[in-house]
Amino acid sequence: MSGRLEGKTALVTGASRGIGYQLAKQMAAEGAHVIALARTVGGLEELDDEIKSAGGSATLVPLDLTDMGGIDRLGGAIKQRWGSLDVMVANAGMLGVLSPIGHIEAKVFEKTMTVNVTATWRLIRSVDPLLRASKAGRAIVMSSGAAHSAKAYWSLYAATKAACEAMVRSWANETMNTPLKVNAVNPGATRTGMRAQAMPGEDPKSLPTAREVAAKILPLAFDDVTETGKIFDVRENRFLTYQDPA
Repeated sequence: MSGRLEGKTALVTGASRGIGYQLAKQMAAEGAHVIALARTVGGLEELDDEIKSAGGSATLVPLDLTDMGGIDRLGGAIKQRWGSLDVMVANAGMLGVLSPIGHIEAKVFEKTMTVNVTATWRLIRSVDPLLRASKAGRAIVMSSGAAHSAKAYWSLYAATKAACEAMVRSWANETMNTPLKVNAVNPGATRTGMRAQAMPGEDPKSLPTAREVAAKILPLAFDDVTETGKIFDVRENRFLTYQDPA
């Protein structure tokens, strides 16, 4: 197998389904050894079977992202086995609840923040030295248009994604003079389980599939990416530049 990611190691969280699953498959097809992380073992095993049947390779990491110690240990394990990390895709996340802000239960708010924000920061902290050690480190953090639209009842999910984008921008500024490129992604409406949960009356056939969306995100992992600290809008198929405050 020979591809744009030949000889590289890529970590994908939320790899047992949806966009993460498809990205992991496509990165493996491009030659990367994929470290596939998710809490659903069955989905990971199915992914592993598909990757191997296509001639690729993967390492499965069954891990719940509320296990902060496990995230901390992940970086050390990757360093010991591979020495560095070339691509990180922080894809895992949860919707939480769509609700008036004053009606959100504290336990739901805290868990959603933990999975979407704290775990993402912990993952960044764990693998940042490994990405810096790569000749062309690439970090991709999944966001959402909700971070900018701030629609009614979406306060919790919107806040988590806005926080992730802020981390991406700061991280990109910190690594501006290194080969590491750090970007967020707005995948747009996609035919996934989370979308069905948020929009139960929507016709899923009207939406692009996770495979189609992943194919547009995949190039962000390639060596020729020069953008950093930006958000890639899948629907527009281009990078958007954040507007700095006056």
